[in-house]
Amino acid sequence: MKLLMKIVQGALIGLGAVLPGISGGVLCVVFGIYKTIMEFLADPIRNFKTHVPKLLPIFVGIVIGFLGVANLLAILLERYPAPSVCLFVGLIGGMLPSLFREAGEQGRSKASYVSLCVATGLTFALLISLQVFSVSITPNFVWYIFCGVCLALSVIAPGMSFSTLLMPLGLYEPFVAGIGRLDFAILIPAGIGALATVILLSKAVNMLFEKHYSVAFHAIIGIVIAATVMIVPYSSFVESVGSLVINVICLAVGVIAALCLDKFNQKFSVE
Repeated sequence: MKLLMKIVQGALIGLGAVLPGISGGVLCVVFGIYKTIMEFLADPIRNFKTHVPKLLPIFVGIVIGFLGVANLLAILLERYPAPSVCLFVGLIGGMLPSLFREAGEQGRSKASYVSLCVATGLTFALLISLQVFSVSITPNFVWYIFCGVCLALSVIAPGMSFSTLLMPLGLYEPFVAGIGRLDFAILIPAGIGALATVILLSKAVNMLFEKHYSVAFHAIIGIVIAATVMIVPYSSFVESVGSLVINVICLAVGVIAALCLDKFNQKFSVE
């Protein structure tokens, strides 16, 4: 049962890593394995014998959860783009209270709020400039490396959901579709990006969160807020009364689902 529970935990983390609005890193914190994972990633050779037996079933679960949901997400985004994005926006919005609570676990300072505002402003400026100057991103080898970088960050940086960065850039749908069909032209560069990020940044991110937890976490919340506002399909709300109703329902379902998951997480962490 203990082994099965670890696999289930890993599957939920994998689900959280790919599903918009949910952070795999936050679920690692909730399940009490974030520190163990970061210790292993920061020094895998030294911690191989002590940490791999503990983490192997969790890693197996992560793969199951990650691959299992990718095909479903690709189908939803292709057939029902606006309602799917509204559902994801609802999930992200519903997770914000829990992210804000997690960010304040070690207290808040003026620097925390400054960090949140600066990160929000910079992310808005970047994404708006991409729209204003009509920058079109064509997915290729280099951009899929970037997708892998974002994916790794969603695990090693609690609160960061890689979808919040990829969706405004138009990279989320092709990336998830490629994962779902096991397209090695996408998996290989993404794997390179993820591996390089873990090797180069895991120690730095671990140290950043240990020394400046609140400031770092509030910056992530700022990025999430700005990126989420930018992906809302505003035009679809005025197409017809039917599309308006469907989109509002999807938003509500996303918010409710996220709040229910948050309650489950709190109960699980207490038990």
